Amino acid sequence: MLFHGIISGERRRSFPEVTDRVSRLAGGLQTLGVGPGDSVCVVMRNDIAFIEAAYAVMTLGAYAVPVNWHFKPEEVNYVIKDSGTRVVIGHADMLNLLGDAIPAGVTVLSVPTPPEILASYKIDRDLLGAPRGALDLETWLAAQKPYAGPARPQPQNMIYTSGTTGHPKGVRRTTPTPDQAKSQEAMRAMIYGLKPGIRGLLPGPLYHSAPNSFGLRAGRLGGALVLMPRFDAEVFLQLVEREKIDTVFMVPTMFIRLMKLPEAVRAKYDVSSLRHIIHAAAPCPADVKGAMIEWWGPVIYEFYGSTESGAVTFANSEDALKKPGTVGKISPGAELKFIGDDGRELPQGEIGEIYSRIKSHPDFTYHNKPEKRAEIEREGFITSGDVGYIDADGYVFICDRKRDMVISGGVNIYPAEIEAALHAVPGVHDCAVFGIPDDEFGEALMAVVEPQPSVRLDEDHIRRQLKRSLADYKVPKHIEIGTNLPREDSGKIFKRRLRDPYWERAGRRI
Repeated sequence: MLFHGIISGERRRSFPEVTDRVSRLAGGLQTLGVGPGDSVCVVMRNDIAFIEAAYAVMTLGAYAVPVNWHFKPEEVNYVIKDSGTRVVIGHADMLNLLGDAIPAGVTVLSVPTPPEILASYKIDRDLLGAPRGALDLETWLAAQKPYAGPARPQPQNMIYTSGTTGHPKGVRRTTPTPDQAKSQEAMRAMIYGLKPGIRGLLPGPLYHSAPNSFGLRAGRLGGALVLMPRFDAEVFLQLVEREKIDTVFMVPTMFIRLMKLPEAVRAKYDVSSLRHIIHAAAPCPADVKGAMIEWWGPVIYEFYGSTESGAVTFANSEDALKKPGTVGKISPGAELKFIGDDGRELPQGEIGEIYSRIKSHPDFTYHNKPEKRAEIEREGFITSGDVGYIDADGYVFICDRKRDMVISGGVNIYPAEIEAALHAVPGVHDCAVFGIPDDEFGEALMAVVEPQPSVRLDEDHIRRQLKRSLADYKVPKHIEIGTNLPREDSGKIFKRRLRDPYWERAGRRI
């Protein structure tokens, strides 16, 4: 008989158990002073406790703030301070590494790092105890009474998106009205394939916007939610077969890794239970998507959007085969405009910056940075800087990015932050960071570094310096040392002249 509840590794927690733990966690957080509108940071890899913590915070009408666990202590410190968090809930090994990055006065709940995560990552066993001053979650939870307060409107989690100025921005949505909540759930049911009793699998990180949204909703539908601590292509297939998975959120990099498995390995596993595979976050090569549809059938769907906008386009497998490269048609309730450099709205077929809105979507601001919201808005429509067009049949295509953002393996990375870190490396005169084609991740980071006169720099030294202040995924995969770099009249490095040859050789722009 299939298990109903949340599954992570060999651990299984039934929905009644989850409900009880969430209620007691909410009650305990309330005694710690957490209330409507407050923030609670969650510093965990994929874990049942992550889901429970988010549900408990939402029960109080507060904002759970998932923190990218790749962040270095100074990056985590910024999110904790900017969000005004009252409580940090995190895996013990991560909390031990943060040390003084957690400000004084913040209550810390230490979650035992589970065995499936220990098996998936290289973790120092000396870091597994609760850090000094922290409360062991399980001991603390056993003493808490269930939440007995009123039912409160539940806001979405506040996701921090990477920032162009070196700091991420918290996307804080207003609590939805009943009509907005109903509209949102209908939209997500269509996009994510959610319905009562689904058996969902989440191989992507819960600190990301769309996987977070998918996971929190799939965990409340009475079927099963299976969490992967880390994506492994063959383990993924094993889980689909064993747990009779029907609904999954993925990114194109996962498709690429699955297709790299030997044909004999792919043929070993029964994937006939799959019904709805939704992917997003990065462009998917048309040949890869075609191969996946041939393997799994017409069960693959795609949406285009952002943390700020929500899903503004939607494509099914038929769309993908009919219009290779499309991100689909405009989603129900969404509106798109394509704006030229002169500010005018462009007709079908002309390439412009994409602005979108979903009127039924709860509004948002950037936490503590309302002026940043104004910078991306035009008459109620917002942009993430993507450039594209809509064809005569109503299909949307993404051509390029107006801004420099790099999407590597579904992760948004902004070069300005990395360039600032490079400028702090002794001996660096100037630098340029940009994305170049990568067969597995879609894009990879490239840094071209110009040393100061008479200074010799090497790539390994630069990487070591960057790793002191940047998450590993932000450290460029490729580093070149160059001189006499092309410059604009202003003296700024002409980044496009460095970037374009790589994309021209690849025969694509995104």
